[in-house]
Amino acid sequence: MPAPALLALLAGSNWPRLFERRALRQGSDYARRNAVTQMEFDSHGEQLCITAQVRDGDTAHHCRIDVQQQAMAPLCIGMRCDCADGQQCGHCAAALLTAVARLREPVPLILEEPQLATPTDADSPLHHLPKPVLRLRSEHLAVRTHRALAPRIGVARLYFDYDGHRVPADEHARAPLTGAESPRIERLRVAEGEIAERLRHFNLVRADHLLGLYLDDAELARFSISDYVLERGAGRAASPQHLGNVLPRLAAAGFALEFDDGFPVELLPAPEAWHLDVRDHGDAWFDVALGIEIAGERIDLLPVLRHLLADPAFPRTPAPNEPEDAVWLAALDERRRVPLPLRRLRALIEPLAEWLTHSPEHRPHPAESSLRLRLPQTAILDELPLDPRGGEALRARLQAFATPRPPQPPAPGFRAHLRPYQQQGLAWLGALAEAGLGGILADDMGLGKTLQILAHVWTERAHNRLRGPVLIVVPTSLVANWREEVRRFAPELRMLVLHGPDRRELYAQIAHHDLVITTYPLLARDHERLRAHSFDLLVLDEAQTIKNARTQTAQIVRRLRVKRRLAVTGTPLENHLGELWAQLDAVEPGLLGSERQFNLLYRIPIEKHANQARQQRLNRRIAPLILRRRKEDVAPELPPRTEILRRIDLDGRQRDLYESLRIIQERRVRAAIAEHGLAQSGIVVLDALLKLRQVCCDPRLVKLEGAGAVRESAKLEHLLELLDELIAENRRVLVFSQFTAMLALIAQALRARDIRFLELTGQTRDRGALVERFQRGDVPVFLISLKAGGVGLNLTAADTVIHYDPWWNPAVEAQAADRAHRIGQDKPVFVYKLICSGTVEEKIQAMQARKAALAHSVLTEGTRQHAGLDEAELDALLSAI
Repeated sequence: MPAPALLALLAGSNWPRLFERRALRQGSDYARRNAVTQMEFDSHGEQLCITAQVRDGDTAHHCRIDVQQQAMAPLCIGMRCDCADGQQCGHCAAALLTAVARLREPVPLILEEPQLATPTDADSPLHHLPKPVLRLRSEHLAVRTHRALAPRIGVARLYFDYDGHRVPADEHARAPLTGAESPRIERLRVAEGEIAERLRHFNLVRADHLLGLYLDDAELARFSISDYVLERGAGRAASPQHLGNVLPRLAAAGFALEFDDGFPVELLPAPEAWHLDVRDHGDAWFDVALGIEIAGERIDLLPVLRHLLADPAFPRTPAPNEPEDAVWLAALDERRRVPLPLRRLRALIEPLAEWLTHSPEHRPHPAESSLRLRLPQTAILDELPLDPRGGEALRARLQAFATPRPPQPPAPGFRAHLRPYQQQGLAWLGALAEAGLGGILADDMGLGKTLQILAHVWTERAHNRLRGPVLIVVPTSLVANWREEVRRFAPELRMLVLHGPDRRELYAQIAHHDLVITTYPLLARDHERLRAHSFDLLVLDEAQTIKNARTQTAQIVRRLRVKRRLAVTGTPLENHLGELWAQLDAVEPGLLGSERQFNLLYRIPIEKHANQARQQRLNRRIAPLILRRRKEDVAPELPPRTEILRRIDLDGRQRDLYESLRIIQERRVRAAIAEHGLAQSGIVVLDALLKLRQVCCDPRLVKLEGAGAVRESAKLEHLLELLDELIAENRRVLVFSQFTAMLALIAQALRARDIRFLELTGQTRDRGALVERFQRGDVPVFLISLKAGGVGLNLTAADTVIHYDPWWNPAVEAQAADRAHRIGQDKPVFVYKLICSGTVEEKIQAMQARKAALAHSVLTEGTRQHAGLDEAELDALLSAI
């Protein structure tokens, strides 16, 4: 490097910091008086030698200054003078001031403190920069003093280490330090003063200055001018613990730290290594252990992370001005502290946060040194900033679990042909079973979730992987539907329905059945009897029923003795993420941590702050355990129109009303036939059947004394639940009923639930305006009477049709469904039929194939013909189930 470049580096450095102020003032005075003469520059490679003569009165002093630039090191400066001081004197300062003043080129701004280089004369003392050392101790103040002093204070004594030779800061010897086998070392008083001055940046002040106001001479004698204390403000000395909080900053600033035994805090060096160990159990569980290594000691990091997560002072997010290398003083135990990089700590805490504060109750003997996680969470290993050891087999198992399987048909003997997407659902359920995991089958309504569950149970039992009973919990309105589906598709399965007043006698038979069906309301009454049995599988149909984890039913579900759990729902998320947590926690307890942790980590950031990173992390957490297919995803595999039969059980006072009315009407019909004959009793027959149908729809439709007082309506409740689900899926719905009075009751219920709707009956005048509003998407529900809407309407905006009450003529049904399913419709149409099981509705449905004409004549309001009913058919309609 040429001489001008080295001189420019010298000019841009903080070389004046090497001099005491007195020497700088003298040198500045010499330079102003032009006392510097005979200055020469000699350059050799990356070294520059400056020689000068400085006149001090009648005496001329000779100075030599050596400047050297080393790669990746500060500028090195060596100084010699023949004056009494010998170096760093006013003469050397004058020579440097005069040398840099001769530089004509722009000066680069370096502003780094140069080092003192070793002089070339071997007889002169070596110049080593001192290394600052702080020795930490705890002092007990025995005397009663001012409130500014605590009983125990932390004290730091400052030492300077010169190449292994240590001297306290208060030793002012000017002679060089010497050792038995060491060269002479000159103490650098200016550098020592700068180091001592630097302590003020950390609020460390000399102990005698702060304590001298409060201690007597005997107490004050324990402190030297090398002792420093942490000032906490208002003249107060800090405790050892508070002083310990400053230690990482001191260490980062270059101070070596040493600790007396009595000091309550010991600062360990930064970790030499970080560890992430994985232990695979070969089932649905695996363990994760985190550790650091310091001086050969392995230290468990999980307790540290748990403590930081619970510490409100720990910065979970970076501050705007936080440096890249910021550290946090983490407590390993009551005494030891270790500085750990903040960025790495956050990267470890975030993926594991929900498990650091929550241990599932079912976890066997949880170890503090590891976290026990479920197989689907293996993806967490990719989120941690460490390379795992021992997770190869686990990753292979996860990959096998996550790899999409080809569609799987059910085992032979199952009496249904599954569509391709249903076979894919069956394969997914089988993968869950192999891994021992629970999950949520969350297909859209109408895609055959019940059929897939039955196929899964059938297949698992056929392969001898499911031996114990399966408990299926359903809403009361779906008991009949499940019972019918089992009888239709898997009649060989031994089924036990725990429902009705005589159910208590059936609990002893649970172990002898393959399927046990009960309802959510009965869980609260019968949970002790159910908990006396163990089940291989629990199926929660319409699992949104337990979307509130605090309800008694949801808590009972979690206490049932089951090996594995499945949830079935078309609406796993209706209002907020807490509902999703409740359902997932019911099938995989602890999967997403506690409810409180889930709210803090996911629900609040996602719902209130639209945190995309948390949203993506949640998606990764739940993706392996939720199968969600929308109708749009599988529409190519569906027929143009899908019909879904919903059977509903009457219960309570409504069932009693139906049965009492059935008995009365049966007697009435038989009396009319006995008196007038069957051919002349058509009006009585039709009136009797009409009243029974009205009870099924809603008891308030029956114009009999006492019937209107029965407020229970199973079908209306089921319709409202169905509409809630459909509206949550952004579906557009047509609801058909033969009874305009029933439409009025439905409209009243919709208003109470703040559901927007339109109503079309025979009294409606401007039909076109209503159709236009529905087609435009103004409302999600359109209530239509049979007479008003059977023909002449184009409602292709709808994708769902609900027949609230049946009229059984296939042509009439087709006409109603065709209001939505016609040219111009670009979405699959699903047609729901609501039938009350064990009633005249179900009996006529069974007769429909043989007696289409009968169904038409009986179920069309106002008909005056009995359509050729014989007495056997009439007996079947009016008899008890």
